[in-house]
Amino acid sequence: MEEFVKQSDLVFIWAPPKGDSFIIKVVPGGRQDTRLGQILHDDLIGKPFGSWVYTNLGKPFCLLRPNIQEFSRRVRRQTQILYPKDIGFILVSLNIFPGALVVECGTGSGSLTSVLAHFVGDTGKVVSYEKREEFSQLARRNCEKWGVVHRVDFKIRDIADGFDERGADAVFLDLPNPWDHLDRAKEALAPGNRLGILVPTVNQVEKVLDGLVESCFSDIQVSEILLRYYKTNSRRIRPEDTMIGHTGYLVFASNVIGSPASHDDGGNDLN
Repeated sequence: MEEFVKQSDLVFIWAPPKGDSFIIKVVPGGRQDTRLGQILHDDLIGKPFGSWVYTNLGKPFCLLRPNIQEFSRRVRRQTQILYPKDIGFILVSLNIFPGALVVECGTGSGSLTSVLAHFVGDTGKVVSYEKREEFSQLARRNCEKWGVVHRVDFKIRDIADGFDERGADAVFLDLPNPWDHLDRAKEALAPGNRLGILVPTVNQVEKVLDGLVESCFSDIQVSEILLRYYKTNSRRIRPEDTMIGHTGYLVFASNVIGSPASHDDGGNDLN
């Protein structure tokens, strides 16, 4: 069904041929300056999504709905953010669903927070822990901009004091020393559900793996997501000159109750 841009809507404008693009909140009398000219917000109000709008220099922009991928990589930041390539893998690896209770620690600028809140829906809840108040406030503003702040409970606390939640559907840690907090994550996470961890170096992965075994996690996986875009000229299809390479290692594990028992079946040990 055709829908039209209204005051206070977020819109995504995109221009050929180089893909100049912006996410803007439409306000009466507002304007967006671009290298292709100026777009007046008043010219957007009442236009259908999917139509073309033009700058004062006559350059075209396509008027689109904003998508969560573009929003998450454009959030205002004071910290390194998670990229969409990693966030998408996190969503499926943690089995995020509408109605889920998700606990994250290390809110940062809120790029992951906003996406988690988008996918848990109005029946779910994201509880986000951050020890630095200025980061938590920035993440709150970013979630407000995307319209999901009511789904997030922001807590300013050092995770050394533990999580309040129990029976969470998923837990994600983005911390310098996640191996020191695995027992706290285990307490918050329901048995059988998944824990996710982001660390930037191999040495940190080693410490995480040792800690996961000690804390009785199972089904442990380590991955790195690399993303390469291609030029979209049908007669000259080739990779873009740059790609999004290493941004961190993702570790996932399942919360299990205790360690497996050993069974003597002629010398084979299941441990």
